[in-house]
Amino acid sequence: MNSGPSRRLAVVIVNYNAGCHLEACLSSIAEQLAGFDWEAVVIDNCSTDGSEQTVARFSPRASLVQNPENLGFARAINQGVAATTAPFVLLLNPDARLLPGAVESMYAELLSHPECGVIGPAIVNEDGSIQGSARGDPDMITGLFGRSTLLTRLFPRSALARRNVMTSVASRPGETSVEVDWVSGASMLLRRDVFNQIGGFDERFFLYWEDADFCRRVRTAGSRVRYHPDVRVVHAVGRSSRTIRALAVREFHRSAYLYYSLHVARSRWHPARWMAFVLLRARCWWVLRREAATSR
Repeated sequence: MNSGPSRRLAVVIVNYNAGCHLEACLSSIAEQLAGFDWEAVVIDNCSTDGSEQTVARFSPRASLVQNPENLGFARAINQGVAATTAPFVLLLNPDARLLPGAVESMYAELLSHPECGVIGPAIVNEDGSIQGSARGDPDMITGLFGRSTLLTRLFPRSALARRNVMTSVASRPGETSVEVDWVSGASMLLRRDVFNQIGGFDERFFLYWEDADFCRRVRTAGSRVRYHPDVRVVHAVGRSSRTIRALAVREFHRSAYLYYSLHVARSRWHPARWMAFVLLRARCWWVLRREAATSR
């Protein structure tokens, strides 16, 4: 298939000690984007895993930007998008890899739905099981029926669990994708003009929940978010965050409260906002304490 101006695509990867997974990620990009005029930029948040040698093997298509410190995911994404020029941008985690036809199918869907600003694939685990990368807007119930909560494990078929984490989505007749509230930032294809219109990712989110916030603002601005259930991207969850586990746990809960205060209980005097603050602080303390005990 011929490449050309209409098939220009940039890939932005935020790396933090992903190790050998980064090479697998870049290899899958080189294979699956053969029909595109593509460029990739790896924003490295002060890794110590030899990322520069890995990226150099994919030069000149891929380039590396090394930050002197860990700037967080949202800020690094904005940095990467600013360093590229293609009209379509694929965000991809360094511990993810594209399966055949993934980008081609998402790209075709974006073209067939001009109102769509963001589309995401079905992200799967290494054993092929669905992670649930299409979600409903987070609210207080999300804390009870999230992806890994006890209630979701006990009642996976409940309406609340299926709304918060969509593991099975049926598209309308004649369509191959479905409109959703948000898709995971581990892999999403977006239009640059929509990204620029809303000012990119909110850099107050250091790690986690920035994708939910981004997609919500995309929809508020008048564009749509879609999910392509037949497209597959493999994601080895948390390979980078495992190296900074305590920080990741704290940022998960801090970002959850930030999202809640921005979009759900906006008034600082709202009782639900105070309840969320207390519950998230307590949960963060409990998770850190549990992990400290199991690591001994």
